[in-house]
Amino acid sequence: MRKPFSQEIPMKAKIIKSEDEHDAALAHLETLMDADPGSPEEEELELWSLLVEQYEKEHFPIGPPDPIEAIKFRMDQLGLQQKDLTKFISAKSKVSEVLNRKRPLSLPMIRQLHKHLNIPAEVLVKESQFDVRSNKSVQKVESLVKPKKKAPTRKGTRSKKEKVMA
Repeated sequence: MRKPFSQEIPMKAKIIKSEDEHDAALAHLETLMDADPGSPEEEELELWSLLVEQYEKEHFPIGPPDPIEAIKFRMDQLGLQQKDLTKFISAKSKVSEVLNRKRPLSLPMIRQLHKHLNIPAEVLVKESQFDVRSNKSVQKVESLVKPKKKAPTRKGTRSKKEKVMA
């Protein structure tokens, strides 16, 4: 059975600097979770929550989400389907290509999604894990840059065409 708050060993609030201190702070927070509103224990809970939050921000940072995942998440939140995005992205095929990572978001798309779906612009402008291999324009450029491989030939032998011509 748990001891009342007044009988528990008090833990001195301080800046958390190590994993062990973080673990101890989390355990202490757990003991304070049942604090009554307005009580000194609730104030202590708030203080320890801030200390733990600060440590976790420094040691376990969470970066911004992938733009496509952010769009899908917002669609789920709002109960939208792919076809509903045609209001913001001009064509159904473009919506599909964007959501399947075959087309990057353009600046007009980013503006519309930010304005109408309230997705932060800094999330939308972040580079997505774009599927470059499926982008035809990239493939076309790559085929122009990369020389085609020629079949190996043996010195001293003539091809069938050369033999006929001789």
